[in-house]
Amino acid sequence: MPRARLALAVGSAALLALAGCGTAADKKSDTKPDAFGCTADKLPTLAKGKLTIGTDNPVYGPWFVDNKPESGQGFESAVAYAVADKLGYPKDSVVWTRVTFNAAIAPGPKAYDFDINEFSITEDRRKAVDFSTGYYDVKQTVIALKSSKIAGAKSIADLKGANLGAQVGTTSYKAITDVIKPTDKPGVYNNNDDAKAALANGTLDGLVVDLPTAFYMTGAEIKDSLIVGQLPPLPGVQQEQFGLVLDKGSKLTSCVSQAVDQLRSNGKLAELAKQWLAGADGARELS
Repeated sequence: MPRARLALAVGSAALLALAGCGTAADKKSDTKPDAFGCTADKLPTLAKGKLTIGTDNPVYGPWFVDNKPESGQGFESAVAYAVADKLGYPKDSVVWTRVTFNAAIAPGPKAYDFDINEFSITEDRRKAVDFSTGYYDVKQTVIALKSSKIAGAKSIADLKGANLGAQVGTTSYKAITDVIKPTDKPGVYNNNDDAKAALANGTLDGLVVDLPTAFYMTGAEIKDSLIVGQLPPLPGVQQEQFGLVLDKGSKLTSCVSQAVDQLRSNGKLAELAKQWLAGADGARELS
């Protein structure tokens, strides 16, 4: 059974049961994308009649299942297919390509029509790429081993002397440098597998990830670990959000954003979040 289908209780929050749930992308598109003026026959995608979606390799739960974005399983895989469906692309017209996190948001032409990989929307990144409107509201979270010196931390001040780490190029890393501002330089890791290993072997006192990933890691992946708490937003940011990444000045940006907006307004994004992601109950706020 895939790990992301485990029902996991973490404090008063739990990953919801994931088995046997399909999405609208599992069948021929039955939406009416022309309702907002964007149709598959007119969109200037990389390949005519196809929608190319990028993501990293590997990708992790609960965003994807078993590193198979094409499965439609996991929150971001399901969101990607829901957006594709809104644009008039059924599942068999979607093509996936693998692009590293940093390459996906670097300046220059892209090998995808849009990329989905927990990219937080920031003004600095907007200089190099376009973003859709946000499809998920983000909270950065500290996790640790139960034996860690910060396991009982109740405030940002309690984390100042900790050895913390996060994946390179992420807002999780910026949350360390700009919110926590620890005494020691944070550890930087190419991917979350390397970061998890550093936490598990004691190299790190704590790891910063987004909240659903924190629930998944502490519930399914890292033995004897726990959620220390949620961090305040980055300075100057009212609410951090994940957005789909597009080439700078892409002619698809408006249509993709309208698709995301419709999925938010009709309740589909909330439905998918409820299906695939853990809630915030039981994760204390650090201040």
